[in-house]
Amino acid sequence: MDRRAGARGGTVDLRPPQLPEVGQAEAFRAALLDMAARTDAGWLDYASQGSETALRQEICGWLEGRILGPVTADDLALTHGGQNAINLILDCCLRGERPAVLIEELAYPGFRYAARAARADVVTVELDEDGIVPEALEAACRKHSAQVLCLTPEAQNPTTRRMSLGRRQIIAEIARRFDLQVMEDDCYCGAASSVPSLRALAPERVWHVGGVSKTISAALRFGYIVCPGGMGEAGRLTAQHSFFSLSRPVAELCLHLFQSGAAARIRARVQAEFAERLEVLVNRLGAFDLAWQPGLPFALLHLPQGWRASTFTRTAEAAGVLVRSADEYALAHGRAPNAVRLAIAANIPRADFDAALRRLADILARPASGLAV
Repeated sequence: MDRRAGARGGTVDLRPPQLPEVGQAEAFRAALLDMAARTDAGWLDYASQGSETALRQEICGWLEGRILGPVTADDLALTHGGQNAINLILDCCLRGERPAVLIEELAYPGFRYAARAARADVVTVELDEDGIVPEALEAACRKHSAQVLCLTPEAQNPTTRRMSLGRRQIIAEIARRFDLQVMEDDCYCGAASSVPSLRALAPERVWHVGGVSKTISAALRFGYIVCPGGMGEAGRLTAQHSFFSLSRPVAELCLHLFQSGAAARIRARVQAEFAERLEVLVNRLGAFDLAWQPGLPFALLHLPQGWRASTFTRTAEAAGVLVRSADEYALAHGRAPNAVRLAIAANIPRADFDAALRRLADILARPASGLAV
């Protein structure tokens, strides 16, 4: 598919964020040529966790803009993307026949898919404007004897909310009191944040997950876990039992991108393009009830009276724009706002992106006829 075309048949897909091409192809080509010149018989052997040491050291530098507490290469485990990291953490933490995993009542669906694959019960916890509700979390811990809590405090998906420092401190205290392991999903966060992460507040129990899918390339399938203090070896051992280590071509390519500075340059360009397109989105739809956060490649549109999310998504699709209902982030029996998530498509010309948003604005101004409100 021509990335500049947006989608098949002229349809613009605003469901997943789409990265712009800002030099990735050239950087990958240079890295692959360098790798080809250095390929030898060592590429015939199984890769090992020890061979990833230099790459883990580079990730420590990649994370310098985040407040994570003391982190060394020994605290890191490398994975084939963020979803693989989630699965690995559950492998490390869950025990017993029917463990319980707590997630936010609106959350990235990959949390529940991974928990169910691990034969765990999935329990949702109420959210408010500041994130997960402490009283609801305590009640769930008492009722379900949960072992793992999955959170997105910096860039909650799909609500776009950012948890305050005070709420993070309360959640960290509750996690200690109930001996919860905490999975902190940071895949959507930018290069820097002024708020201490949960990993900084409770380093003995927080598994901090990140990757490059939202900033460099989703095709690389490269992610990492900042493990709790003293648990890095356990994380790497679990990875070794699962897949030995990263595929050597992926590891070598990523190492080249980090060491050459290409990764940092690409991240900065991607974030700049996302910021400019987010401004376009807010300008087009800001008159409606739109939740967004600077630096995020998506927004949550609360629909006006006269629209239901299911009807709106079908109407938008008929107009050539694909959006994602908030229902997809809730359990089948859970609560979801009457809203849709709009992701930034940075892989198409800005004029096409703007035209898609104007189509949505026109639809919003004309509620579906005959719909009960």
